Amino acid sequence: MRPLTASTPKPMLPVADRPLVAHTADVAIEAGASELLFVVGYEAEAVRSYFGNEYRGVPVEFAVQEEQRGTADAVRSARHHLDGPFAVLNGDNLYDQASIAALFENGPSIAAYRVDDPSAYGVLSTEQGQVTGIVEKPSDPPTALANAGAYVFPAEAREWLDVEESERGEYEITDVVAQTIEAGSVSAVEVDRWLDVGRPWELLAANEWKLGELDRRIDGDVRGDATLRGNVVVEDGAVVEPGVVIEGPALVRSGAEVGPNAYVRGATLLAEDAHVGHGVEIKNSVIGAGSAVPHVSYVGDSVLGEDVNLGAGTQVANLRHDGTDVRQTVKGERVSTGRRKYGVVAGPEVRTAVNTSINPGVVLSSGATTTPGESVTRDR
Repeated sequence: MRPLTASTPKPMLPVADRPLVAHTADVAIEAGASELLFVVGYEAEAVRSYFGNEYRGVPVEFAVQEEQRGTADAVRSARHHLDGPFAVLNGDNLYDQASIAALFENGPSIAAYRVDDPSAYGVLSTEQGQVTGIVEKPSDPPTALANAGAYVFPAEAREWLDVEESERGEYEITDVVAQTIEAGSVSAVEVDRWLDVGRPWELLAANEWKLGELDRRIDGDVRGDATLRGNVVVEDGAVVEPGVVIEGPALVRSGAEVGPNAYVRGATLLAEDAHVGHGVEIKNSVIGAGSAVPHVSYVGDSVLGEDVNLGAGTQVANLRHDGTDVRQTVKGERVSTGRRKYGVVAGPEVRTAVNTSINPGVVLSSGATTTPGESVTRDR
């Protein structure tokens, strides 16, 4: 997720009207969770300050994982909080509420999601609805059921967290799952909807999902002949100037300003204090808190972090001439985003100069800049 996580932990990146992990917490509470326990590490204060000691009437505790040494290690760092059966959910995954309720009701259990290509996932072996094993990224998958990273463990699993280090040098929760399977029956609960949000284009997908669930609400200041079509939310404290057209699903958060004569469409999030100016078009994008696209620019299928400023006439290309999926460099490798349309990822405090053009799939690191009239074809 870098550079979007330069100063923000991944689970706290914005998805519609709340951080990513808040959606996970919400479905857990709606499914009957009586307590929330967040395992924190990098930029932990962001999580602590958002959730506090109580969230939606449910008590909240925090445990600190001093080093990121794997999922079993994360749960092990919270062991002294665990008493009785417990659920483990990935803080960067989205789940539908009904499936998590079924997971809780059928514990010990594992969430499974049916995928077209199981070889890219941990895959569950099952027999009559019970899990018999998990194999990581198999060349010959036993089923099409991917491990969706949500579990309900029996109380005894508290003592099974001291697993051996895996080949990749981590302590894996799947080894705890294996011990749970050996100890008794574990239900495979097939989830209806699941999204692992690990890369910027998946953050776009997460926003498409959650913005699509919003109901129209206009609490802010919509001026003159501005036109709002479909499920558009304008929060109190936001301003939409004359001549603006917004086609939902779209969310304009408190403090944000749009227009005049701007066009916002697709699943678009304008975060707190964002500014979209005259003649700008924003399509299917996330514009981070405090960021500005002020004059006659186009931004499509893109993610801008916090406090980004795009100079007048900045144009983001989001479509390849050959029509193939846009690729992005992740950890030094070119990876298909699976998207035919995909623009730029800009980290916090990026600045572009006037008349900058940016190729599809380009990543601009935190604080990166461009020069007037520049064409940016590679990551910076």
